[in-house]
Amino acid sequence: MNQEALPLDDQLRTPTQDSRARAIRRRRNTFRTHPAPAEPMGKTPAAWSIRSGLEQTVPQELADIVAWFENEPDARERFRWALRDSLDELLDGQRTGRWAYQHLSKTEKTYLGTAVEVNLTKEFEFANGHDLDWRVADRDVDCKFSKDLGGWEIPMEMYRCADHEGRQGKADHPALLTWINDDTSTWAAGLVKITDERLRWRTDKNTGDVGRAYNRDNKRRLADASARDVYWLWGGLQIDLPRNLLLHMDPAARDRIFSFPRSGQARVDQLFREVRDSIVSRQMVLTVAQQDDAPKRARDARLNLCDEGLLVLGHQESHPHIAKALQLPVPVKGEWIATRVVPVEATDSRPFFSVAEQRWARAHADEPVVPAPKLPQRLDVFWT
Repeated sequence: MNQEALPLDDQLRTPTQDSRARAIRRRRNTFRTHPAPAEPMGKTPAAWSIRSGLEQTVPQELADIVAWFENEPDARERFRWALRDSLDELLDGQRTGRWAYQHLSKTEKTYLGTAVEVNLTKEFEFANGHDLDWRVADRDVDCKFSKDLGGWEIPMEMYRCADHEGRQGKADHPALLTWINDDTSTWAAGLVKITDERLRWRTDKNTGDVGRAYNRDNKRRLADASARDVYWLWGGLQIDLPRNLLLHMDPAARDRIFSFPRSGQARVDQLFREVRDSIVSRQMVLTVAQQDDAPKRARDARLNLCDEGLLVLGHQESHPHIAKALQLPVPVKGEWIATRVVPVEATDSRPFFSVAEQRWARAHADEPVVPAPKLPQRLDVFWT
Protein backbone atom coordinates (compact mmCIF):
# COMPACT_ATOMS: atom_id res chain seq x y z
CA MET A 1 0.00 0.00 0.00
CA ASN A 2 1.19 3.51 -0.80
CA GLN A 3 2.45 5.14 2.46
CA GLU A 4 0.79 8.42 1.48
CA ALA A 5 -2.58 6.65 1.24
CA LEU A 6 -2.48 5.71 4.95
CA PRO A 7 -4.14 7.96 7.56
CA LEU A 8 -1.72 10.47 9.08
CA ASP A 9 -1.71 8.70 12.48
CA ASP A 10 -0.69 5.44 10.81
CA GLN A 11 2.03 7.20 8.81
CA LEU A 12 3.54 8.62 12.02
CA ARG A 13 3.30 5.39 14.03
CA THR A 14 6.46 3.29 14.20
CA PRO A 15 6.70 -0.47 14.89
CA THR A 16 7.99 0.41 18.37
CA GLN A 17 4.91 2.53 19.03
CA ASP A 18 2.66 -0.30 17.85
CA SER A 19 4.39 -2.63 20.31
CA ARG A 20 4.02 -0.16 23.18
CA ALA A 21 0.35 0.41 22.36
CA ARG A 22 -0.32 -3.33 22.55
CA ALA A 23 1.54 -3.57 25.88
CA ILE A 24 -0.42 -0.68 27.34
CA ARG A 25 -3.73 -2.12 26.21
CA ARG A 26 -2.84 -5.44 27.82
CA ARG A 27 -1.83 -4.16 31.27
CA ARG A 28 -3.30 -0.67 31.73
CA ASN A 29 -6.90 0.26 32.51
CA THR A 30 -7.73 -3.37 33.26
CA PHE A 31 -10.19 -3.93 36.11
CA ARG A 32 -9.08 -6.29 38.87
CA THR A 33 -10.65 -7.28 42.18
CA HIS A 34 -9.11 -8.76 45.31
CA PRO A 35 -10.61 -10.59 48.31
CA ALA A 36 -10.71 -9.19 51.80
CA PRO A 37 -7.62 -10.24 53.81
CA ALA A 38 -8.04 -13.49 55.72
CA GLU A 39 -4.97 -12.98 57.92
CA PRO A 40 -3.77 -9.99 59.96
CA MET A 41 -1.00 -7.80 58.58
CA GLY A 42 1.46 -8.45 61.40
CA LYS A 43 2.13 -9.86 64.85
CA THR A 44 2.70 -8.16 68.19
CA PRO A 45 4.45 -10.42 70.71
CA ALA A 46 3.55 -9.66 74.30
CA ALA A 47 7.07 -8.50 75.10
CA TRP A 48 6.87 -5.85 72.38
CA SER A 49 3.39 -4.52 73.09
CA ILE A 50 3.53 -0.74 73.40
CA ARG A 51 0.97 1.90 74.32
CA SER A 52 0.45 5.58 73.68
CA GLY A 53 1.49 8.38 76.00
CA LEU A 54 4.56 6.66 77.41
CA GLU A 55 6.57 8.55 80.01
CA GLN A 56 10.17 7.88 79.06
CA THR A 57 13.60 9.11 79.99
CA VAL A 58 15.75 9.90 76.97
CA PRO A 59 18.85 7.65 77.05
CA GLN A 60 22.02 9.73 77.02
CA GLU A 61 23.39 7.57 74.20
CA LEU A 62 20.46 8.65 71.97
CA ALA A 63 19.83 12.20 73.22
CA ASP A 64 21.26 14.00 70.16
CA ILE A 65 19.20 11.94 67.68
CA VAL A 66 16.02 12.28 69.74
CA ALA A 67 16.58 16.04 69.86
CA TRP A 68 16.98 16.13 66.08
CA PHE A 69 13.55 14.56 65.53
CA GLU A 70 11.94 16.72 68.23
CA ASN A 71 13.31 19.91 66.67
CA GLU A 72 12.60 19.06 63.03
CA PRO A 73 9.48 21.01 61.89
CA ASP A 74 6.34 18.83 61.60
CA ALA A 75 8.50 15.71 61.89
CA ARG A 76 5.74 13.47 63.23
CA GLU A 77 3.22 14.41 60.53
CA ARG A 78 5.79 14.02 57.78
CA PHE A 79 6.90 10.68 59.20
CA ARG A 80 3.42 9.12 59.25
CA TRP A 81 2.64 10.26 55.72
CA ALA A 82 5.94 8.86 54.45
CA LEU A 83 4.93 5.50 55.94
CA ARG A 84 1.49 5.71 54.31
CA ASP A 85 3.00 6.62 50.94
CA SER A 86 5.45 3.73 51.14
CA LEU A 87 2.70 1.13 51.42
CA ASP A 88 0.48 2.85 48.85
CA GLU A 89 3.29 2.93 46.30
CA LEU A 90 3.73 -0.82 46.57
CA LEU A 91 -0.01 -1.48 46.41
CA ASP A 92 -0.07 0.55 43.16
CA GLY A 93 -3.87 0.45 43.16
CA GLN A 94 -4.26 2.25 39.85
CA ARG A 95 -2.63 -0.61 37.94
CA THR A 96 -3.34 -3.53 40.26
CA GLY A 97 -6.58 -2.77 42.10
CA ARG A 98 -4.92 -3.81 45.39
CA TRP A 99 -5.94 -2.12 48.63
CA ALA A 100 -4.41 -4.23 51.42
CA TYR A 101 -0.89 -5.27 52.43
CA GLN A 102 -1.98 -8.91 52.27
CA HIS A 103 -2.49 -8.55 48.49
CA LEU A 104 1.25 -7.99 47.94
CA SER A 105 3.53 -10.72 46.68
CA LYS A 106 6.24 -12.13 48.96
CA THR A 107 8.91 -10.14 47.10
CA GLU A 108 6.95 -6.91 47.43
CA LYS A 109 6.44 -7.44 51.15
CA THR A 110 10.19 -7.80 51.51
CA TYR A 111 10.70 -4.55 49.58
CA LEU A 112 8.41 -2.52 51.86
CA GLY A 113 11.30 -1.86 54.24
CA THR A 114 13.34 -0.43 51.38
CA ALA A 115 10.40 1.75 50.30
CA VAL A 116 10.10 3.11 53.85
CA GLU A 117 13.80 3.94 53.96
CA VAL A 118 13.68 5.61 50.53
CA ASN A 119 10.64 7.74 51.36
CA LEU A 120 11.96 8.81 54.76
CA THR A 121 15.27 9.71 53.12
CA LYS A 122 13.49 11.92 50.59
CA GLU A 123 11.16 13.48 53.14
CA PHE A 124 13.86 14.46 55.63
CA GLU A 125 16.74 14.77 53.14
CA PHE A 126 18.99 12.58 55.24
CA ALA A 127 22.60 12.49 54.09
CA ASN A 128 24.20 9.11 53.43
CA GLY A 129 25.96 7.66 56.45
CA HIS A 130 29.66 6.83 56.38
CA ASP A 131 28.96 3.14 56.96
CA LEU A 132 25.16 2.89 57.41
CA ASP A 133 21.99 4.28 55.81
CA TRP A 134 21.89 7.83 57.18
CA ARG A 135 23.80 10.58 58.90
CA VAL A 136 21.58 12.10 61.63
CA ALA A 137 22.90 14.53 64.24
CA ASP A 138 26.37 13.81 62.84
CA ARG A 139 26.01 10.08 63.62
CA ASP A 140 25.50 7.03 61.48
CA VAL A 141 21.98 5.59 61.85
CA ASP A 142 20.39 2.56 60.18
CA CYS A 143 16.70 2.49 59.27
CA LYS A 144 14.92 -0.79 60.00
CA PHE A 145 11.33 -1.74 59.19
CA SER A 146 9.18 -4.68 60.25
CA LYS A 147 5.48 -5.37 60.04
CA ASP A 148 5.92 -7.41 63.24
CA LEU A 149 6.85 -5.54 66.40
CA GLY A 150 10.22 -6.92 67.48
CA GLY A 151 10.89 -8.37 64.04
CA TRP A 152 13.69 -6.01 62.98
CA GLU A 153 16.74 -7.83 61.60
CA ILE A 154 20.11 -6.41 62.51
CA PRO A 155 23.24 -7.00 60.36
CA MET A 156 26.73 -7.53 61.76
CA GLU A 157 28.03 -4.11 60.64
CA MET A 158 25.75 -2.37 63.14
CA TYR A 159 27.51 -3.49 66.32
CA ARG A 160 30.83 -4.45 67.81
CA CYS A 161 31.61 -8.15 68.21
CA ALA A 162 35.18 -9.52 68.25
CA ASP A 163 33.94 -12.89 66.98
CA HIS A 164 32.84 -11.20 63.74
CA GLU A 165 36.36 -9.94 63.08
CA GLY A 166 36.32 -7.86 59.87
CA ARG A 167 32.55 -8.01 59.53
CA GLN A 168 31.82 -6.28 62.83
CA GLY A 169 30.76 -2.63 62.98
CA LYS A 170 33.12 0.19 63.79
CA ALA A 171 30.88 1.03 66.76
CA ASP A 172 27.62 0.07 68.42
CA HIS A 173 25.36 2.10 66.15
CA PRO A 174 21.83 3.42 66.75
CA ALA A 175 18.90 2.08 64.73
CA LEU A 176 15.63 3.78 63.86
CA LEU A 177 12.96 1.08 64.23
CA THR A 178 9.83 1.65 62.14
CA TRP A 179 6.55 -0.28 62.19
CA ILE A 180 3.06 0.06 60.76
CA ASN A 181 -0.16 -1.94 60.94
CA ASP A 182 -2.69 -0.92 58.31
CA ASP A 183 -5.32 -3.22 59.88
CA THR A 184 -5.41 -1.03 62.99
CA SER A 185 -4.17 2.29 61.50
CA THR A 186 -1.28 2.28 63.98
CA TRP A 187 2.43 2.98 63.66
CA ALA A 188 5.51 3.55 65.76
CA ALA A 189 9.09 4.75 65.46
CA GLY A 190 11.75 3.98 68.05
CA LEU A 191 15.46 4.43 68.61
CA VAL A 192 17.82 1.94 70.18
CA LYS A 193 21.58 1.55 70.33
CA ILE A 194 22.47 -1.88 68.97
CA THR A 195 24.83 -4.01 71.04
CA ASP A 196 25.77 -7.67 70.92
CA GLU A 197 24.08 -8.23 74.28
CA ARG A 198 20.78 -6.68 73.17
CA LEU A 199 20.40 -9.13 70.29
CA ARG A 200 19.01 -12.66 70.44
CA TRP A 201 20.96 -15.63 71.70
CA ARG A 202 19.90 -19.28 71.55
CA THR A 203 20.68 -22.38 73.57
CA ASP A 204 21.55 -25.59 71.74
CA LYS A 205 19.05 -28.24 72.78
CA ASN A 206 21.61 -31.04 72.53
CA THR A 207 24.72 -29.50 74.06
CA GLY A 208 23.32 -26.66 76.16
CA ASP A 209 25.81 -24.28 74.56
CA VAL A 210 24.68 -20.66 74.24
CA GLY A 211 25.34 -18.93 70.92
CA ARG A 212 24.17 -16.01 68.82
CA ALA A 213 20.83 -16.53 67.06
CA TYR A 214 21.69 -15.75 63.44
CA ASN A 215 19.34 -16.22 60.52
CA ARG A 216 20.50 -17.37 57.07
CA ASP A 217 21.71 -13.82 56.29
CA ASN A 218 23.79 -13.65 59.47
CA LYS A 219 21.34 -11.16 60.96
CA ARG A 220 19.86 -11.23 64.45
CA ARG A 221 16.70 -9.85 65.97
CA LEU A 222 16.52 -7.81 69.15
CA ALA A 223 16.02 -9.90 72.26
CA ASP A 224 12.61 -9.55 73.92
CA ALA A 225 14.31 -8.14 77.00
CA SER A 226 15.65 -5.29 74.85
CA ALA A 227 12.15 -3.90 74.33
CA ARG A 228 12.67 -1.81 77.46
CA ASP A 229 15.78 -0.22 75.90
CA VAL A 230 13.90 1.27 72.94
CA TYR A 231 13.05 4.96 73.15
CA TRP A 232 9.77 5.45 71.29
CA LEU A 233 9.49 8.77 69.51
CA TRP A 234 6.39 10.91 70.12
CA GLY A 235 5.30 8.90 73.15
CA GLY A 236 5.02 5.35 71.85
CA LEU A 237 2.13 3.86 69.91
CA GLN A 238 0.66 6.22 67.30
CA ILE A 239 -2.98 5.60 66.38
CA ASP A 240 -3.30 7.83 63.32
CA LEU A 241 -1.69 6.12 60.36
CA PRO A 242 -3.62 7.80 57.51
CA ARG A 243 -6.69 5.62 57.17
CA ASN A 244 -7.09 3.11 54.37
CA LEU A 245 -10.76 3.66 53.53
CA LEU A 246 -11.21 0.61 51.32
CA LEU A 247 -9.68 -1.67 53.95
CA HIS A 248 -11.78 -0.34 56.81
CA MET A 249 -15.14 0.27 55.16
CA ASP A 250 -18.13 -2.03 55.48
CA PRO A 251 -17.53 -5.06 53.20
CA ALA A 252 -20.99 -4.71 51.65
CA ALA A 253 -20.24 -1.10 50.71
CA ARG A 254 -16.90 -2.12 49.21
CA ASP A 255 -18.62 -4.83 47.18
CA ARG A 256 -21.10 -2.28 45.84
CA ILE A 257 -18.25 -0.01 44.75
CA PHE A 258 -16.53 -2.80 42.84
CA SER A 259 -19.76 -4.17 41.35
CA PHE A 260 -19.28 -2.24 38.08
CA PRO A 261 -16.54 -4.18 36.25
CA ARG A 262 -16.97 -2.29 32.97
CA SER A 263 -17.06 1.30 34.22
CA GLY A 264 -14.46 3.15 36.26
CA GLN A 265 -16.79 6.15 36.34
CA ALA A 266 -19.61 4.09 37.86
CA ARG A 267 -17.21 2.77 40.53
CA VAL A 268 -16.04 6.27 41.45
CA ASP A 269 -19.64 7.53 41.57
CA GLN A 270 -20.48 4.68 43.94
CA LEU A 271 -17.41 5.46 46.06
CA PHE A 272 -18.77 8.94 46.76
CA ARG A 273 -22.22 7.53 47.49
CA GLU A 274 -20.74 5.19 50.09
CA VAL A 275 -18.11 7.48 51.64
CA ARG A 276 -19.66 10.72 52.82
CA ASP A 277 -18.35 13.48 55.05
CA SER A 278 -14.84 11.93 55.05
CA ILE A 279 -11.79 12.79 52.96
CA VAL A 280 -11.26 10.57 49.91
CA SER A 281 -7.65 10.54 48.77
CA ARG A 282 -6.30 10.50 45.26
CA GLN A 283 -4.87 7.05 45.95
CA MET A 284 -8.36 5.78 46.78
CA VAL A 285 -9.81 7.18 43.56
CA LEU A 286 -6.96 5.66 41.54
CA THR A 287 -7.57 2.25 43.10
CA VAL A 288 -11.31 2.34 42.50
CA ALA A 289 -11.17 3.69 38.93
CA GLN A 290 -8.07 1.71 37.81
CA GLN A 291 -7.70 4.08 34.87
CA ASP A 292 -5.07 6.56 33.71
CA ASP A 293 -7.52 9.46 33.94
CA ALA A 294 -8.93 8.50 37.33
CA PRO A 295 -8.93 12.05 38.82
CA LYS A 296 -11.22 13.14 36.00
CA ARG A 297 -13.69 10.50 37.19
CA ALA A 298 -13.87 12.31 40.55
CA ARG A 299 -14.57 15.62 38.81
CA ASP A 300 -17.23 14.04 36.59
CA ALA A 301 -18.86 12.48 39.66
CA ARG A 302 -19.92 16.00 40.66
CA LEU A 303 -22.19 16.17 37.64
CA ASN A 304 -23.42 12.58 37.91
CA LEU A 305 -24.37 12.82 41.59
CA CYS A 306 -25.84 16.31 41.61
CA ASP A 307 -29.42 15.06 41.14
CA GLU A 308 -28.92 12.81 44.18
CA GLY A 309 -28.23 15.89 46.29
CA LEU A 310 -24.53 15.07 46.60
CA LEU A 311 -21.77 17.65 46.42
CA VAL A 312 -18.28 16.36 45.63
CA LEU A 313 -15.95 19.06 46.90
CA GLY A 314 -12.31 19.44 45.92
CA HIS A 315 -9.54 21.91 46.70
CA GLN A 316 -10.32 24.67 44.18
CA GLU A 317 -12.68 27.60 43.71
CA SER A 318 -15.45 27.85 46.32
CA HIS A 319 -15.16 24.22 47.42
CA PRO A 320 -12.82 24.65 50.44
CA HIS A 321 -15.00 27.50 51.72
CA ILE A 322 -18.12 25.36 51.45
CA ALA A 323 -16.45 22.48 53.28
CA LYS A 324 -15.40 24.84 56.05
CA ALA A 325 -18.85 26.42 56.22
CA LEU A 326 -20.45 22.97 56.58
CA GLN A 327 -17.88 22.05 59.26
CA LEU A 328 -16.42 19.28 57.12
CA PRO A 329 -12.74 18.36 56.73
CA VAL A 330 -11.33 20.69 54.08
CA PRO A 331 -9.81 18.92 51.04
CA VAL A 332 -6.34 19.83 49.86
CA LYS A 333 -4.93 19.12 46.41
CA GLY A 334 -5.53 15.48 45.51
CA GLU A 335 -8.44 15.07 47.93
CA TRP A 336 -12.24 15.15 47.70
CA ILE A 337 -15.14 14.99 50.12
CA ALA A 338 -18.78 14.18 49.36
CA THR A 339 -21.80 15.30 51.33
CA ARG A 340 -25.55 15.41 50.72
CA VAL A 341 -27.18 18.83 51.08
CA VAL A 342 -30.71 20.21 51.29
CA PRO A 343 -32.13 23.75 51.17
CA VAL A 344 -32.94 25.15 54.63
CA GLU A 345 -34.75 28.16 56.06
CA ALA A 346 -33.14 30.94 58.04
CA THR A 347 -34.56 29.43 61.22
CA ASP A 348 -32.57 26.20 60.74
CA SER A 349 -29.61 26.07 63.13
CA ARG A 350 -27.38 23.87 61.01
CA PRO A 351 -24.12 25.24 59.53
CA PHE A 352 -24.82 26.37 55.99
CA PHE A 353 -23.63 28.16 52.88
CA SER A 354 -25.64 30.33 50.51
CA VAL A 355 -26.00 30.28 46.75
CA ALA A 356 -28.31 32.79 45.03
CA GLU A 357 -29.76 33.76 48.43
CA GLN A 358 -30.70 30.14 49.21
CA ARG A 359 -29.21 28.48 52.27
CA TRP A 360 -27.93 24.91 52.00
CA ALA A 361 -27.00 22.57 54.86
CA ARG A 362 -25.92 18.96 55.28
CA ALA A 363 -28.94 16.69 54.97
CA HIS A 364 -30.30 14.48 57.71
CA ALA A 365 -30.76 10.84 56.73
CA ASP A 366 -34.56 11.09 56.78
CA GLU A 367 -34.81 14.23 54.63
CA PRO A 368 -35.93 13.80 51.02
CA VAL A 369 -33.39 14.01 48.21
CA VAL A 370 -33.19 17.41 46.51
CA PRO A 371 -30.81 18.14 43.59
CA ALA A 372 -27.71 19.92 44.83
CA PRO A 373 -27.03 23.49 43.66
CA LYS A 374 -24.56 24.39 40.95
CA LEU A 375 -21.62 25.89 42.77
CA PRO A 376 -20.18 29.23 41.68
CA GLN A 377 -16.43 29.74 41.51
CA ARG A 378 -16.74 32.13 44.44
CA LEU A 379 -19.28 32.44 47.22
CA ASP A 380 -20.47 35.96 47.95
CA VAL A 381 -21.95 34.90 51.29
CA PHE A 382 -21.28 31.89 53.50
CA TRP A 383 -21.41 31.26 57.23
CA THR A 384 -20.00 28.76 59.67
